[in-house]
Amino acid sequence: MRNSTKVGDIDIAWGEKGKGFPLLFISGFGTTMDIWEESTIDRLSEYYRVLIFDNRGIGGSAAGEKEFTIRRFADDARGLLEVLGIEKSHILGWSMGSLVAQEIALVYPECIEKLVLYASYADWRFPPAPEVIDRLSDQSGTPEERGMRWVETLFPSGWLSEHGQRVGEIFSRPLGEISGDSLIRQQKAIELWGGTAERLGSLKARTLLLCGDEDVLVPSENSEKMNKLIPGSKLQVVKGAGHGLMFQEPDVFVSLVMEFLDGTME
Repeated sequence: MRNSTKVGDIDIAWGEKGKGFPLLFISGFGTTMDIWEESTIDRLSEYYRVLIFDNRGIGGSAAGEKEFTIRRFADDARGLLEVLGIEKSHILGWSMGSLVAQEIALVYPECIEKLVLYASYADWRFPPAPEVIDRLSDQSGTPEERGMRWVETLFPSGWLSEHGQRVGEIFSRPLGEISGDSLIRQQKAIELWGGTAERLGSLKARTLLLCGDEDVLVPSENSEKMNKLIPGSKLQVVKGAGHGLMFQEPDVFVSLVMEFLDGTME
């Protein structure tokens, strides 16, 4: 079910599936809530009330007039939970969404039960290689060519060359409207984010750091560093997986998230 709800100064588009304890997904840079595959939502919704939404200015959510910041995105997500009458939830953030999730956990610790930080970082101590940044910054060519450069940052080259059909399944479906202006504003928000490395020692939510060891966009060293900073956190590095781990290994992704949330992860 898709809805639109007034939260603060904007209308936020959101959806939900399932019953049980709430699990909020926060998507990454330049992606709408449609980035989450239906099969992933279906499996998790058997046990949780899964909530997805569009970040400010993306998909069906209004941009508003306020400056885009990671903290503002966190306030938006927290505000949505409040409007929906949800006092506490699990939160899973991917890439940029994991930065937002960190801010929620640090600023609004009372609203989080467990936290999954997928392809995350606390500062830019371990950045992508220069050629990865150049690839993402290249705006030449057709939309298809630019899209393919983005896909090439999500997956290891060897996996990509052998799984063309799977890539087609992922990206042939509608992924929502994304305005160029909002992408620029999101990118600026990421660049201006001060990070959390000096604050993570006070993070109280039980936390899972999840990443692939072949992630060229957010290298796994970032999660390894965060694991040392967050008290009691768990780290799962999936071999052979890139930034698009949830697409490459959906069964592994869901299983690890489930094991952490239900308390069976060793």
